[in-house]
Amino acid sequence: MSESGTLVLVGGGEWLGDAAIDREIVALGGNEVHVLPTAAAYEQPGMAIDTARLRYEQLGATVIPVMVLNRRDAESEDIARMVASAQTLYLSGGSPLHLRVTLKDSAVLDALRRAFAGGATVVGSSAGAMALTDPMVDPRGGAFTTGLGLVTGMCVVPHSDGSPSPRLDRTLSLATDGTTVVTIPEETGLIFAPSRGWYTVGPGRVRVFRGGTEADLAVLATPS
Repeated sequence: MSESGTLVLVGGGEWLGDAAIDREIVALGGNEVHVLPTAAAYEQPGMAIDTARLRYEQLGATVIPVMVLNRRDAESEDIARMVASAQTLYLSGGSPLHLRVTLKDSAVLDALRRAFAGGATVVGSSAGAMALTDPMVDPRGGAFTTGLGLVTGMCVVPHSDGSPSPRLDRTLSLATDGTTVVTIPEETGLIFAPSRGWYTVGPGRVRVFRGGTEADLAVLATPS
């Protein structure tokens, strides 16, 4: 591993509304953004690509579609080579469970890990942010399940400002093993950059909970 990559976790509403997080992504990873609409495989993945393209064209960047929609795509060596050489990889919103089962232990996930280890920027929004952690919050009820593990010991609750809700309350009540729970509002990003550590960008407030109480970003684990 020559260096650590940059991780961007977005609370949802990707490529719409406030553009601060997208400007930061371009500044961090360059003007080619490889978009994986895997989580949106059953929710018009082509529309996700079109929305991303429109946003990044406005910022002087190019979107490269990486159409990993099923397990066969995730085992494609051609797609894996594309992913391994990318400088910015963006996992869209949609179904975190489909994203996880499609990528887990696949050639594409292995390529994504190699790209990240080599310094690439990896972005996950909503479902993408949820699945990149381990554990992952199960969207069906707020309990924990296995994620992809680009960062461990923490989980993401997207589309949330940390206000009490039955699902978030359940997640917090189950986080008794040292797991850190992070709530991220839409159009807002939580970022780890090797030269800077963890910081936030966007109009919303990211909140961190550990042991049932609110904590500082400093408690978050380093991605690996």
